[in-house]
Amino acid sequence: MRAPLWAAMAAVLFTGSILAGDAAAAQRETRIPQAAVDAAGELRERALASDLGFKITESLTTEVGPRLAGSEADARAVAWAQAKFRELGFDKVWTEPVTFPKWERRSEHAQVLGASAQPLQLTALGGSPGGTVEGEVVRFADLAALEAAPAGSLAGKIAFVDYAMPRAKDGAGYGPGGRVRSRGPSAAIRAGAAGFLMRSAGTDSHRMPHTGITRFDEGLKPVPSAALSAPDADQLARLAARGATRVRVALDCGWDGQATSYNVIGEIRGKGKPDEVVIIGGHLDSWDQGTGAIDDAAGVGLTMAAAKLIGQSKLRPARTVRVIAFANEEQGLYGGKAYADKHVAEVRKHQIGAESDFGAGRIYAYSSSAPDYAQAADKQIAEALAPLGIEHTPGKGGPGPDIGPFAAKGLAWARLAQDGTDYFDYHHTPDDTLDKIDPKALAQNVAAYAVFAYLAASADGDFGSAPKQVTPPEE
Repeated sequence: MRAPLWAAMAAVLFTGSILAGDAAAAQRETRIPQAAVDAAGELRERALASDLGFKITESLTTEVGPRLAGSEADARAVAWAQAKFRELGFDKVWTEPVTFPKWERRSEHAQVLGASAQPLQLTALGGSPGGTVEGEVVRFADLAALEAAPAGSLAGKIAFVDYAMPRAKDGAGYGPGGRVRSRGPSAAIRAGAAGFLMRSAGTDSHRMPHTGITRFDEGLKPVPSAALSAPDADQLARLAARGATRVRVALDCGWDGQATSYNVIGEIRGKGKPDEVVIIGGHLDSWDQGTGAIDDAAGVGLTMAAAKLIGQSKLRPARTVRVIAFANEEQGLYGGKAYADKHVAEVRKHQIGAESDFGAGRIYAYSSSAPDYAQAADKQIAEALAPLGIEHTPGKGGPGPDIGPFAAKGLAWARLAQDGTDYFDYHHTPDDTLDKIDPKALAQNVAAYAVFAYLAASADGDFGSAPKQVTPPEE
């Protein structure tokens, strides 16, 4: 079918769905019973007074530590999560397999050569191949400058993108910073570079480089790629400004076959509609440098604690609260994609979902994808969150990373936005450790997730989860 005709028909179908939705909405406005609203207030206060979220987070970061996907520690984390769900008294606990390519880091070194010889602190980007490269450094102010470099202009040289990521409460600076990491190596290869360096995608001034996954475009031969700490990026930029500067980068890392890990899932069963679920969670894996406290033991700990506290409520919600500790988020959302693929036929039974994966700063805003007919219930949730200092911001944000693949298939989502002002000081570095978490801020997170999940699970009506599928008309 020609594009204009398909577009016209799509517009008709969309308009029809709106009209049908408006008619249905008048009959099925979603609201939350007052008894549940009252119970949520009591739940909120219990959560604020509890240190359970911090205790769970401490347990994971201490007893397991860093949990690189596919590693022996990752397997221990899976066992830990199953045991912790059972220890907390969840009604049902199980695992679902997730398979992915396995990447390993073994060692990494770099140094400036010549008259100003000195070591540089860097870390291999996830997905980088190993190898030793030596060459003159060519500095670029940002990704666009590197992408504009002519083919062959960097032959035998090492590209260095010196983009400084700005600090932001909502982490908005990570978009352009992350793009340097994901697209920079391929741009360097197209220009003929033998290696790639970048200023870390972070906001700190510590001598601790930030890792993270990178990708190489199909058809390109990968080159060693790494991130420098901010002070080392400053140093290299000063040296390059003085004249030709040669660097040697030696990485021992790379892909090593396939690995299988698991999404670990625990449920607090609902009383009236136990086959319908509200999902919350965080990702179980971490990078291998720190202990994965803010990314994302905190998300796992606070959502486990929230569900446990819901289970202790005198008035149980109608629906089940399902907590998912997702596998291998860091290297490509593998756990989130696997869950979405496995449960896509059950999307209507998934009331709504939310994920905590932005540290442990206080939650300051709430929004969701709730349609018009569920706005009354959405407002009730927002009002119950307001005493926690959380603002209702309709229309803003989007689903968490591991919720995203299922949201793309029709899952309704909620966003509980955490203050990430200092999140990227520690993100993906050796400094991601338990001491960066404020127990009181984490308790506020637990309270927010408990209130949200409890009220969503108690609602009379839904929040709009429905399959997203459009079948093109026949020719």
